[in-house]
Amino acid sequence: MDIFLLIIGFLFALLGIIGSFLPVLPGPFTSWIGLLLLHLTNSVPMNWTFLGITLAIALIIWVIDYFIPAMGTKKFGGTRYGVIGTMVGLVIGLLSPIPFGIIIGPFIGAYIGEMINDSKNSGKALKAAFGSLLGFLTSAFLKFITAVIFTGLYLVKFWEYKDVLFTFSS
Repeated sequence: MDIFLLIIGFLFALLGIIGSFLPVLPGPFTSWIGLLLLHLTNSVPMNWTFLGITLAIALIIWVIDYFIPAMGTKKFGGTRYGVIGTMVGLVIGLLSPIPFGIIIGPFIGAYIGEMINDSKNSGKALKAAFGSLLGFLTSAFLKFITAVIFTGLYLVKFWEYKDVLFTFSS
């Protein structure tokens, strides 16, 4: 059973890295599940503090992931309309079958929101939309780094207990 948990846990850790760029999977949280599965083996002792801290990090990043594109819009001169457009575009982009909808959605949403606010200033609207794109890229980078660190922690724990994990008793 331990070998099964090790394999599934490692696959979750890798899936978390991929999920950093796919809107369907919460990257860091998926990698955290890999850490949890590793600790559920009989050979690796359960460390509730370690799991609690890494879970808190994964959840915090999951929550702020929804706000970073809006913050990017605001930082580049976007108004409340652009921020709302970014959030609406993010949801529509998540649900759309269009490739890269998660990137295009917030960009177009911020642009449309700013154009609703001031239809004469398309330059400002484009700048705010660019801010939402930068926000998305920042968010993806943050999720990627966290998922890679969680996968690294998985490998460190695995290596630490490899002798116990692969000792077969009769």
